[in-house]
Amino acid sequence: MFKSLVISHTRTCFITIIPFRPKHYSTQTHTLDNFHNPKVSKLFKRTFSHIYQQCSYQKTLDQGKQAHAHMIASGFVPTIFVTNCLIQMYIKCSNMYYAHKVFDEMPQRDTISWNAMVFGYAWIGNMGIAQNMFDSMPERDVVSWNSLISGYLQNGNCAKSVDIFRRILREGAALDATTFAVVLKACLGLEDYGLGVQVHGLLIQSGFVYDVVAGSATVDMYAKCKKLKETITFFNEMPVKNWVSWSALIAGCVQNDELLRGLGLLKNMQKEGLGVSQSTYASLFRSCAGLTALSFGSQLHGHSLKMNFGSDLIVGTATLDMYVKCDRLSDAKKLFRTLSIRNRQSYNAIIIGCARVGEAFEALQLFRNLMRTDLGFDEISLSGAFSACAVIKAYTFGVGLHGLTIKSMLQSNVCVENAMLDMYGKCGALTEARRVFDDMWIRDAVSWNAIIAAYEQNGNIDETLELLVSMLGSGLEPDEFTFGSVLKACVGLKALNFGTEIHGRIVKSGMGLESFVGSALVDMYCKCARIEDAEKIHERMSERTMVAWNAIISGFSDQEQSEEAQKFFSRMLQSGTKPDNFTFATVLDTCANLATISLGRQIHGQIIKQEMQTDVFNCSTLVDMYSKCGNLHDSRLMFDKSTNKDFVTWNAMICGYANHGHANDAISIFESMKLNYVKPNHATFVSVLRACAHMGQVERGLEYFNSMWNNYKLNPQLEHYSCMVDILGRSGQVNKALNLINDMPIEPDDVIWRTLLGICKLQKNVEVAETAASRLIQLDPQDSSTYVLLANIYADAEMWEKVSKIRKSMRRVGLKKEPGCSWIEVKSELHMFVIADKAHPRCNEIYDKLDELVAEMTWSRYVNDAEGPEDERAACFTSYA
Repeated sequence: MFKSLVISHTRTCFITIIPFRPKHYSTQTHTLDNFHNPKVSKLFKRTFSHIYQQCSYQKTLDQGKQAHAHMIASGFVPTIFVTNCLIQMYIKCSNMYYAHKVFDEMPQRDTISWNAMVFGYAWIGNMGIAQNMFDSMPERDVVSWNSLISGYLQNGNCAKSVDIFRRILREGAALDATTFAVVLKACLGLEDYGLGVQVHGLLIQSGFVYDVVAGSATVDMYAKCKKLKETITFFNEMPVKNWVSWSALIAGCVQNDELLRGLGLLKNMQKEGLGVSQSTYASLFRSCAGLTALSFGSQLHGHSLKMNFGSDLIVGTATLDMYVKCDRLSDAKKLFRTLSIRNRQSYNAIIIGCARVGEAFEALQLFRNLMRTDLGFDEISLSGAFSACAVIKAYTFGVGLHGLTIKSMLQSNVCVENAMLDMYGKCGALTEARRVFDDMWIRDAVSWNAIIAAYEQNGNIDETLELLVSMLGSGLEPDEFTFGSVLKACVGLKALNFGTEIHGRIVKSGMGLESFVGSALVDMYCKCARIEDAEKIHERMSERTMVAWNAIISGFSDQEQSEEAQKFFSRMLQSGTKPDNFTFATVLDTCANLATISLGRQIHGQIIKQEMQTDVFNCSTLVDMYSKCGNLHDSRLMFDKSTNKDFVTWNAMICGYANHGHANDAISIFESMKLNYVKPNHATFVSVLRACAHMGQVERGLEYFNSMWNNYKLNPQLEHYSCMVDILGRSGQVNKALNLINDMPIEPDDVIWRTLLGICKLQKNVEVAETAASRLIQLDPQDSSTYVLLANIYADAEMWEKVSKIRKSMRRVGLKKEPGCSWIEVKSELHMFVIADKAHPRCNEIYDKLDELVAEMTWSRYVNDAEGPEDERAACFTSYA
């Protein structure tokens, strides 16, 4: 039956068959003179055994079948050796059916025949038949036992491998170095360090301890059991070391986070004259990734190409992962495109890399490409895809991935569930996130962190703190990421009491001085206006990273202590910490607040030096800084040079023009913004309405005001109503401005009433002024500016009795007019002034120049009639201040 099957295959494969003249079990060389196959024709005048071995090596099943058919058709009776070669060929070509048929038809079998069958069935994962074959063997040698032990190990049954090893010891069967190597790997699979030490003891007793194969396996066992000290000791005692030994030691250093030592061993290995293997490259690239050692990793990449590992899939994937983790995604993409063969791991590395740097659309496209291959996906692929969905808040795509996860039976994988949970949280789908969390069979610290962060990011502060209590109740201790989210929740609640309690728990946990948690504490105390406590924590931190410096600098900036923020920035530079985009943006903001343009220009130079000028965040801040420092020319220059303008950049330029009275330019920029399809926000309309107020364009202002809701679905806020009050008031429509305030859907604040009061002074409307002042005094009775402004309005109307009454009221409640203050930076030195200031060292020169300016202004009729020079001087200086 089997002969006819093979011969029928022969008819489809051969044009001519040259018969042989066989001899019974002949060992004579038989040839294939006219074997019509290009791959086998090179084997001309080779023996059948050589042909089978060559087909086995090349895994060319069709050519092997042709040779088998030719042997049958020729009548040649093979020896046991030739038949064993034929069985081996079928096994290597993954055709156990033919291998077993050949085995069954063998008139005589030796141990090699049985061993081949045991190995073959173990190799394809059929350990039941492999075990039966082993049990049926008339005689067994060490290869037989090794085939069975390695078969169970290969198929994940480490415990059975150890049981077989114990059986060997009981039966007194032969052992060799390979036996010990396999059993040591089984000990690793069982994570049984004690058993591994016992096997090491047996290895010493048996005399194989210095065998390079067994020794390399021992090095690997100790390394993977996190016993690096024992690993190095044993390695140093090995008399003979090969590339396997060195690879095991280097991999051990990497697995035990001794990354620099792992890289250092490469030089020692090369001094021994040993080449770098595939596994060694993989470990070394992993070290470079962990250390973000891009320079060394790039050199190693070049070395691997020189050693002809450029087409190796494992080395290529490790290189790809190194570039991704060193933030060189462009190089990773280039390498990915050049890989001739891609596996699932290479796809996973590039998907996760794209998701990490925010290139989520490309990450999802790569995931789709992976789905189109026959490689399949795993938990890492899905986690990367969920992370990409989280970045761009792709809720619909994420739901589709959730369905795919359920179909693939990976929904119970904790890694996938955590990524899914994070995706729902970042998409604002708290109901779905909570459902995923509640359905989880296993919750680790990452799961709790994800759900806590989800509630915190979506403003559910109370639930965030409740989840922390639940986490503690589950027996899990919070880590740095848990504390980071919870401290942010305390900021949202302005719950200083909760924050201090959590601070106490952080101190007890021993994480109080760590950089990440310390930075979160600094941020919390700063936002709760406890800047002194924030500063103390910053000073006590064991290591001040860039994040830590950013936290304290932004804290002082948020609390309007710009001078202190700049001092800490100077200390940051002195410490050698390199600023990032956020640092520069924060310090530029302080420069804008203090009008310190000199420092702003220096920071601008640093931004250019570090090639950060294309960052949209930095560009927007520079536009804002220059405009607030009065340099509209440089502000516009930065705006025009910005290649990637977002709404913040447009807003900064519009606001700059509006604040400096360049209303037409502000409106022009706004119209360009709309033409570039950039959607305006609330801040945009505040600046635009201010520009309309400067120009006195009531109709245009009303048009923009109404377009907020009609065109952009933006509800006007207090700032917009304040601008409209200003627009109407400047045009003389004071009563309409009052009506607008009374008809507002939201409660007016002090800013709106103060705007109306200022308009009343401009339009000399005493009646409405009294109404506005009355509301302002109700809102803030201790604000002296309301009394002063109302008194000025009465004075303009020559209502002196009411002026006197207001001044008496101010004296009765103890209110004083706060002096105006101004400052200017000249040659990196800050000069401050208050009204009638005589403390400045050059005050005489200043007053002389002021008198000169007052005279020119009086001549040009810019100054109203006053009682005398002192009044003129005071009036002008008040205006200046």
